[in-house]
Amino acid sequence: MTTTPISTVLIVHAHPEPTSFSTAQAHGACRALEAQGLHVDLLDLYAQAWQPVLDRHEFPAFDGPFKPQREQWSAVRDGTLPDDVRSDLDRVLAADLLVLSFPLWWFSMPAILKGWLDRVFVMGGVAGGDAGLFETARLAGRRAVALVTTGGPAAAFAPDGAFGDIDEFLFHIHRGVFEFVGYDALTPVITYGPAHLDDAARADALRAAADAFRDIEHRPSAATSRTRRSLAG
Repeated sequence: MTTTPISTVLIVHAHPEPTSFSTAQAHGACRALEAQGLHVDLLDLYAQAWQPVLDRHEFPAFDGPFKPQREQWSAVRDGTLPDDVRSDLDRVLAADLLVLSFPLWWFSMPAILKGWLDRVFVMGGVAGGDAGLFETARLAGRRAVALVTTGGPAAAFAPDGAFGDIDEFLFHIHRGVFEFVGYDALTPVITYGPAHLDDAARADALRAAADAFRDIEHRPSAATSRTRRSLAG
C-alpha cells in the first residue's frame, strides 16, 4: 500500500482542563508539526462543547427502530448529515495524519472523544459500503497516532506491570478505529504519569513528545512494534 506523504494534520484533543499537561502536550505537537511547514488543524472538543451523543434526533424522521449505521449510510447518500458532523468529517478526509490526543481514563479514551468517533466516523463515509474496510477503507494510505497521558508510571503498563500491557489497552483504538477505517496506526506517543513529575521532568517529557512529532514521517507502525515485542519475548 502506498503511504501518503504528510502535509495536513488533524489533531483532535480531549481534555477538559486548558492548563493540563495533556493540553500542553497537544499544543507542543501542533507547534512541532507546524515548524515543518505542515498545515495543522487543532480541534479541541471540550473547548467547543462538542455534542458527543449519537441518537435518532440528528437524522431525518424515520419509522421503526433506530439503527445508527443504517441512518448514517442514508445520511451520507442523501447529503443530510448534521452540519457539525459534516464539517468534522470533511476535516478528517482532508488530513493525511490524524492525531487523537487524550488522557487514559479507565484504560480508554474520554467519553467526549468516543462520542466524536461515534458521530463523525460515519458508516459509508470513512468505512463500510462503498468506502470499504481495513486496507480498502476510505482512509487507506494515511496515518493516525494516539497522543496519550496516563495516571500511572511506565512500569505499571508493562506486560508484567500492575495494570497490564499498554498495547492491550490501546488495541481497540489501533485496530478497531484506526486500522478499521484504513489508517496505518503508528506507535503511540505516551507520557506516563505526568502528574507525578517535577517541573524539570515535565518539561523534558513535553520536549520528548514534541520530538516524536518532529520525526513523524519515520515513526513505525504500532503493528510492527507489537510484532517486534512478541518476537523479543
